[in-house]
Amino acid sequence: MTAANRKLHRQSGVTMIEYALIAALVGVAAITALTALGGNISTKFTGIGTSVSTAGN
Repeated sequence: MTAANRKLHRQSGVTMIEYALIAALVGVAAITALTALGGNISTKFTGIGTSVSTAGN
């Protein structure tokens, strides 16, 4: 393997690790946001469900 091929292979591995870290960070941010807003979202959906069910009566 030439020096250029080794360098390209190392950079490819680094890029893959960077993408994995970004994906993990996005996952943590999504979980944090959903946990923080979970109560509010649940309340909104309950209100919408109640409005829809009473609108048909």
